[in-house]
Amino acid sequence: MTVPAAPAKELTIGELAGRSGVPTSALRFYEREGFIRSRRTAGNQRRYHRSTLRLVAFIRASQTVGMPLSVIRDVLAFLPEGAHPTPEFWRRASQCWSEELNARIARLERMRDLFTDCVGCGCLSFERCALVNPGDRLGREGAGPRRLLADA
Repeated sequence: MTVPAAPAKELTIGELAGRSGVPTSALRFYEREGFIRSRRTAGNQRRYHRSTLRLVAFIRASQTVGMPLSVIRDVLAFLPEGAHPTPEFWRRASQCWSEELNARIARLERMRDLFTDCVGCGCLSFERCALVNPGDRLGREGAGPRRLLADA
C-alpha cells in the first residue's frame, strides 16, 4: 500500500497561477504591491506558501464584487503579519463592505432606471428633457453627474 504524498508546503509562481486561475503577471503585481509574499530560492525563483492561495482567492473575490485594491489593502492590514484570511475574516470583511455594496447596487439601479426613462422618451437630451431634467435644473446646479450622485 502506498502512502499519498503530502501536499507541497510551497508553490512556484506557475503552480500558484494554475491553482488560483490568476495570471503570473497579476501575482507579481500583488507581490510588488505587498498583498502577497514569497521567498526566493538560491536560484532567485519565487516560492509561495500554500496558504497564499487563500489570500489570492480573497483578493480576487473582493475585486469581483467591485472592491478597489486600495480598500482591499486596508482590510488586509488587519491581518496579523504572515496570517491569511480565515472564514471568520471573510465574514467580517463582508459585513464591513455590505453598506458600500448596497450603495453601489442602489446607484446601479438608479442608473438603469434613468437610462430606461431616457431611452423611452427618445430625446436623449439632458438640456431639454422634461422627464429627467425639467427646465435644465441640473445645469444650474453645476457640472457633474448630479442625478447619479444623488443619495450618495
